[in-house]
Amino acid sequence: MTRSAAIQHACDYFDSGAFLEDVSRRVALPTESGDPASLRPLRTYLEEEIVPAVEGLGATARIVDNPVPGYGPFLLAERHEGEGLPTVLTYGHADVVPAQADRWRTGLHPWRLVVEDERWYGRGSADNKGQHTVNLAALEHVLRARGGRLGFNLKVLVETGEECGSPGLRALCADLREDLAADLLIASDGPRVQAERPTLFLGSRGAAQLTLRVNLREGAHHSGNWGGLLRNPATVLAGALATVVDGRGRILVPALLPPAIPDPVRRALADIPVGGGAEDPAIDEGWGEPGLTPSERLVGWNTFEVLALGAGNPDAPVGAIPGTAVAHCQLRFVVGTDVADLGKVLRDHLDQHGYPMVDVEVGRAMPATRTDPDHPWVRWAAGSVERTTGAPPAILPNLGGTIPNDAFADELGLCTVWVPHSYPACAQHAPDEHLLAPLAREALQIMAGLFWDLGDTART
Repeated sequence: MTRSAAIQHACDYFDSGAFLEDVSRRVALPTESGDPASLRPLRTYLEEEIVPAVEGLGATARIVDNPVPGYGPFLLAERHEGEGLPTVLTYGHADVVPAQADRWRTGLHPWRLVVEDERWYGRGSADNKGQHTVNLAALEHVLRARGGRLGFNLKVLVETGEECGSPGLRALCADLREDLAADLLIASDGPRVQAERPTLFLGSRGAAQLTLRVNLREGAHHSGNWGGLLRNPATVLAGALATVVDGRGRILVPALLPPAIPDPVRRALADIPVGGGAEDPAIDEGWGEPGLTPSERLVGWNTFEVLALGAGNPDAPVGAIPGTAVAHCQLRFVVGTDVADLGKVLRDHLDQHGYPMVDVEVGRAMPATRTDPDHPWVRWAAGSVERTTGAPPAILPNLGGTIPNDAFADELGLCTVWVPHSYPACAQHAPDEHLLAPLAREALQIMAGLFWDLGDTART
């Protein structure tokens, strides 16, 4: 058969309702990785959904316990067709964020796929069950169209803890480096830049969690009796934060800034739109690092965000000076930013600005990764997508968000190419999460074309 036949088979699979049936069945499994009670459903998802899917591809599958106790397992599968053929590793995650069932719109439920026009609602429909269902199905249709061959070697890794930080993933990759060795990673997660524009992204910004805390005294004290005499921790914390990030969102600590944006990254971002969708928030002009385009600020630069801020009781304020204040913050950072001594950098900065009473706590940091947009595998993948859709895809050197790409890029040393099958307004991680049906249908075509073309690389 031909490339076009493989793509048509993938479309027929969607049009027949079989894709909807597969996603519905997978959404119905409550796989919240943050809930210890979900360890059984997580393993069930791998056993009942992914094992049959990869065995249908002629792959040998096994489920491996997490090297970090208390977290869900991994599935590994391999189909080896021959020496000298390219080897691809594909990845997905079976887990989802908390369901938040009481916050979904009337008529919707996180564990039941509900179809409303082009939107398929359900927890995991977009993140990530719908996306890895696309990729596994595309592989199946290429296999059939080629008469039982892919033309390349396949490895599959599905984890069950991505939504709680991928505990054990990097250690697993280190322990099983030979088992997971490949020429490149092709995987899907996150959104396209716009629903109608196919996208490749090649890594992700890193993320470091930070807490700034001011603990001055036990209890609160009457503001009329003690105001002007007692240091107010909320005021102190606000002042301290203002030395880190200013009122226009610009980072003021030089050590928290990245190097200059590399020219290949600037070129790749030159035609990347940000926002503009019907449900997207309006971008605030004059916010963030000056002199950069919106796409450069989002993808090519660092941001320091205050995620939560507290002192006293905001819901029932009283006339008293609080004793404590806290700010939970996050640094999103790109490749080239040194975060090894992040706590010391902030400690020294606050001391120099007169805030020794502000404590700094540094949580887990996930590394930043980025593949060169000019890498031969990236050019190949972009060419394949353009051949299928008739237009070049958007290429992001890295995602603005954070995924566990460091396990593949750093630990396994792979070129990483991500092909997202969702869009910015999918309500990922929120109530009313949904998959956009026309986008999913196009994604099946793109991935069937991509895997077909990968099988052709050994012949060229």
